[in-house]
Amino acid sequence: MDSATVGKATALGTAVLLSLLAVPAHAAPLEPEPDLAGLRGVLSTAMKQGAPGAVARVDNHGSVAKTSAGIADRTTRRALATTDRFRIGSVTKTFSAVVLLQLADEGKLKLDAPVNRYLPGLLPDDRITVRHVLSHRSGLYDYTNDMFTKTVPGFEAVRSKVFTYRQLVDRSLRKPRTTAPGGAYRYSNTNFVVAGMLIEELTGNPVGIEYQNRIFGPLELADTFYVHPGMKIPGRHARGYLTPDTSGPLVDATEQTASWAQSAGAVISSARDLNTFLSALLGGRLTSAAQLAQMRKWVPAGSGQAYGLGLRRRDLSCGVSVYGHTGAVQGFYTYAFASKDGGRSLAAFVNTSNNGAVHTTMLGTLESAFCGKQAKQTKAPRGSSVGERSEAADPGAAVR
Repeated sequence: MDSATVGKATALGTAVLLSLLAVPAHAAPLEPEPDLAGLRGVLSTAMKQGAPGAVARVDNHGSVAKTSAGIADRTTRRALATTDRFRIGSVTKTFSAVVLLQLADEGKLKLDAPVNRYLPGLLPDDRITVRHVLSHRSGLYDYTNDMFTKTVPGFEAVRSKVFTYRQLVDRSLRKPRTTAPGGAYRYSNTNFVVAGMLIEELTGNPVGIEYQNRIFGPLELADTFYVHPGMKIPGRHARGYLTPDTSGPLVDATEQTASWAQSAGAVISSARDLNTFLSALLGGRLTSAAQLAQMRKWVPAGSGQAYGLGLRRRDLSCGVSVYGHTGAVQGFYTYAFASKDGGRSLAAFVNTSNNGAVHTTMLGTLESAFCGKQAKQTKAPRGSSVGERSEAADPGAAVR
């Protein structure tokens, strides 16, 4: 064997050895470890800004890091636990989208078909498709904008009411549409009320049964419930406190029908269950690869954000993107995101809402969980307030 051949063989052998050892010559930087101290700092700051309590849990390729601070109940002063159940608000939208994508897998639904094909006469424009609804590009006005113009009075007016889906859609249709079908992203709870109607029409079952049979049961989500129109959170849970628009004491908003939200925001869960759900979804265990790819067809949705089909992408300071949803319902803010393959997931919540400073601070849990100590610290705007309107409620553009 001549020297050139030996050289080629040696180079090839080295390449094979490096491959076997999983040590490439130019290795990509390792994924940063979650910063638990950073998470604790975020929770502490949120409490100083008015949250009675806060929780964060990171599931990271088989290991778990979790922390909590503050109280679950302002009357009994019970400490908030990482296992407490809570209302997840618009994270519900991801559950609803998964059910519809499963129905697409089963051939019962086409994403680019008009909604009116399945719900004849519901919408005033046959051009509005299922995809437009799931990506907030239908132009359907968000009825919650009017419902919660005044946060506490608006909530008290609907706390015990039971709405039909049709009543909620009718509230939307009284207003002009915000964009043409397929136009720019415009967040609207009406879209996921329509999603709930589609689920019930195509399956013949209430959405709660479909959630249970398709997601809660198969994933063994023991803390996850859809109790509408029941008003109570089952089992051990955090109480949720609504911040008034102006001065005044926090309002205990724990008990409500959440009928104004339903398939847009009425699910109850825990941090563990949310991480299990997102890991399964992004790991490809809930839909086909083709439907998951549809879910990740992004449209711009604000600075550093994009929206797919019931799924949000947030781009973090360290260059990492995470996938999931935020949620707000009276008394609770929720943050549920995972890495692209679902290997690392974060679920965090505070038991207050309508507090812009707390919300902005809690977004820092994503930085600590996925960027580790590389995270850039962000300051909450002083004196900011966030209304219970847009994200079941998704309060304002920042929370969506």
